[in-house]
Amino acid sequence: MTLAPDERPVAALFEGVVGQAPAVATLRRSARRPVHAYLFLGASGSGVRPAASAFAAALLCPSGGCGACNTCRRALAGTHPDLVVVERSGAALAVDDARRISLLAQRRPYEAERQVLVVADVHLAIRSAPALLKTVEEPPPATVFVLLCDTVPPELVTIASRCVEVRFPPVPPGVLAQWLVSRGVEPGRARVVADGAGGEVDRARLLAEDDGYVERHELWRSVPGRLNGDGAVAAELARELLAAAEQAVAPLREQHAEELRELEAEAESLAERSVPRRREIVERHHREERRWRTDEIRAGFGVLARAYRDRLAGALSAGTNPGGEVERCARATEAITAAALSLERNPNESLMVESLLLRLGTEG
Repeated sequence: MTLAPDERPVAALFEGVVGQAPAVATLRRSARRPVHAYLFLGASGSGVRPAASAFAAALLCPSGGCGACNTCRRALAGTHPDLVVVERSGAALAVDDARRISLLAQRRPYEAERQVLVVADVHLAIRSAPALLKTVEEPPPATVFVLLCDTVPPELVTIASRCVEVRFPPVPPGVLAQWLVSRGVEPGRARVVADGAGGEVDRARLLAEDDGYVERHELWRSVPGRLNGDGAVAAELARELLAAAEQAVAPLREQHAEELRELEAEAESLAERSVPRRREIVERHHREERRWRTDEIRAGFGVLARAYRDRLAGALSAGTNPGGEVERCARATEAITAAALSLERNPNESLMVESLLLRLGTEG
């Protein structure tokens, strides 16, 4: 489809949003006649943040999103004064955060005709939902809300109903693999990376540059063959797996450091004394790094579960069940799934992984 001339600049802003054509089409249309609130529904790595920055640039740009002017550059970099990003101050989006959002919403734009207020982690606004709802229901005419939400829990259904919902589903592995190949990644490696990226573009990008990813993938695949029911073996293997998860965070830390360096250079070019909202950016980096480590363990559990499913499929295709292999593999898959779900409760990772491996070794 050929874009109309007035659509091409806006479309160019969204080049960093991969595999989300329906969402981008919605935002391109919305940029011409925006309403007061949007709910971006999807995991953080699925493209919601770059989409929010691009959408904000289109809303703030005097040309409707040229992608090249100072306004667009600052919006994409997160330094435009009329693009305000609100990060939670603690484990949840608290009532104090909702009050701060209400105050920010009343602010007049500094440069543009409107301001864009991006609120992250809205799915964690359980207790602050009533206060946030009041702000979204009664917005000032010059404020556009963009709420970023992983899921919509029951407490937030009313808030969601006041917004235009834009969905960002996980990017299919095939699309991720093609995108990685287009960036110069070898096809075989691209398939392995896409399989472990969980539908998240950010994760796929970093894993493709991570020389240790394939080795970590094979480490998790090797687990069934190394377990023998010995507690010492399970403990040592758990240490290896968790150490590998910690090493996996290194590329993300480097990306965060590069982001800060770029923001510092941008601030210097604009004669600003420091990076705007630097503390919030650093706190966001720390949260992303913790989440990345958890996602690495979750992805490892996925690799481990597939290893047992492959064993199960082999036994079924052979039509044999030596020593109850089918039942053992089925129980192992269930135990791994339960362990992956438990990560949401922030368990003691060392004890949890060691306990799981001991159980798998004993039953296997």
